[in-house]
Parts: sequence; structure tokens; C-alpha cells
Amino acid sequence: MNDYTKILLADSPEALSEAAELIKSGQVVAIPTETVYGLAANAFDQTAVKRIFEAKGRPQDNPLIVHLHSIEAVSEVAKEVPKLARKLFSAFSPGPLTIVLPKKKEVPYITSGGLETVGVRIPDNENVRELIKLCGVPLSAPSANISGKPSPTTAAHVYDDLQGKIPLILDGGVCRVGLESTVISLDGDRIKILRPGKVTAKMLSEYGEVIIDKGVTESVSEMKKPTSPGMKYKHYAPECDITIIEGSLDEFIGYFNNNADEKTFALMFDDDIFDIKNRINYGNESEFFSLLRELDKKGIKKVFARCPIKDAQLALYNRLIRAAGYKIINANSFSEVR
Repeated sequence: MNDYTKILLADSPEALSEAAELIKSGQVVAIPTETVYGLAANAFDQTAVKRIFEAKGRPQDNPLIVHLHSIEAVSEVAKEVPKLARKLFSAFSPGPLTIVLPKKKEVPYITSGGLETVGVRIPDNENVRELIKLCGVPLSAPSANISGKPSPTTAAHVYDDLQGKIPLILDGGVCRVGLESTVISLDGDRIKILRPGKVTAKMLSEYGEVIIDKGVTESVSEMKKPTSPGMKYKHYAPECDITIIEGSLDEFIGYFNNNADEKTFALMFDDDIFDIKNRINYGNESEFFSLLRELDKKGIKKVFARCPIKDAQLALYNRLIRAAGYKIINANSFSEVR
């Protein structure tokens, strides 16, 4: 192991104290949350936040989510907290929900990606919330990986990407949710999903009308500022080439048989009946990023993936189209539709 990057158990008071001192001194530390591991720094410290972008190689117009220890602390970073936002925080926090709100001037533009808004959430991880209290400031914490690669759901994933680039990784085991938080914005009583996650449209619909931003299922223009992480750039991508195949199972099998060579793998669902040695199953959503990393470890170079159902598996669909770089082929017409 590189001596520069330590790994300490997150449930150790001594480890939390060491992490807090590093963050208060302007350093960045990898932290576990219920969603994915985050790369945390003082959200108010422009120099510290810049270190996040440098470690990740992340474009600076990609906004960061600010993590807080309690709902009451939202007012530290948000200029106003609408009644609907308070209801949603009460219903889903601590948990995998991020709400985009007008930011206070104390939140630097490097944290908000140049926007007048900031995404805020309270993570469902007691150790991380305790760390935020020890730091005494909100923490900016995007996923703790090299920008564009699959998000990390174990401390080992973080180490693989960032060894030598950060001083400390807090190991909290495997992330329970395994996908980044649902990100929403509010327009009166309407709730707009900017990035889908564990908190679904159906769950949110109990609190108001829900709409899905086009950026969830389509590529955001290079000229447009993303309003949420994970909208504009290619994300979650392994080194292998992934192409999504739209259509029925029979159409997928027909396309695979006609276009795959002996080194091409099929990414399929558990109940898909198709006998082939080069087969990989999706597994649970929480295992998706680990699966993408395994593809590279196994040296797999090319994958044809069954297309998730947009409505029922929106979060998985959203991650997969970005991992594939928006390469989607309609098996029925064999024409590229994106």
C-alpha cells in the first residue's frame, strides 16, 4: 500500500477525529455513506473544494452535493427552504435524497458549479453525520472515484482510484444503497427529478406532481450548465465498451447472435432465458457499480447490454446509458437511436 493514503475503520472515534482534523486543515477525505463513498472537504473552503476536483479530475461546472448532519442545518447553506422541501426532508432524511435549493453567499461558486443553487442532503450514516459535527462545517462530497469511472461502493474501490491522491479513506464497509442519491428541484408544488435513485418518482408523488427532467434519459448539451451531478458528462463508465440493445428478449438474442464475436459478453437480467457462456447478470441495483468494475478486472472488452425498463428501472437505466456513452441500438431496426 502507498503509505500516503491510510485506510481506517469509520466507526472508530480516533479515525473520525483524525478525519475531522484533516478536513479542518483543508484536506480531502474519503467517507462512506449509504449511497456511495464520497470525497469530502469543507464546503465553504474554495481551496479545499478545488482539491476535490483535482483528485477526481472532475470538470468544475459539475456541481457538488453538500452533506449536513441534520435537517436543522440546511439553513446554513440554503437561502430559503420552502415548505415542500421541509416536508420532503422530514420524510426521506437522513437518506438518499438531495434537494436543490437557492444557495447562501457563504457557499462558493466552485461548490455549486457556478450556479445560484446548491444540492443538499443528510446522509443515512451515523459515523458520517458525527464527522460533519466534528468538522463544524458542511461537507462537499461527490463520489470518491476518478471522474467518469464507476462510483465506489467499497473502500477498496476508492483506494484503487485515489491511492496517493488523498491522505485518508474511512472504511465503512459496502454501501447499503449502492447508487447515488435521488436529486430533485422544486417549482412550487412540482417536484422535478434531476437524477433518479432509491427515492423513486412514485414515493415522491405522495407530496406533489412529479416530472422527470430530460437530462435523466438524454445527454445534456455541452453548452448547458448541469443542474445536478451526473447529467452532462459521461459517467460510471468502465474501460470496456458497452452498447445497450433496445427490444424484446428475442430481438436482443437475435442481435447478439448476429453481431457478437467470441469475446463479446451479454449483460442480462436474471430471468432472461438465454444459454450462453459469455453471460453476466445485472444482479441488484446496489451491486451495479461493483459489476462495472468487475468487467474491467476480468479484462472484458465488449458488452451488449439488455436495456432496463425506463419507468420501472429508471435509476439503473440512467446509470447504464451514461456508462455506455449513450450508445443505444434498437434491435428491431438495427439502427442506432442515440
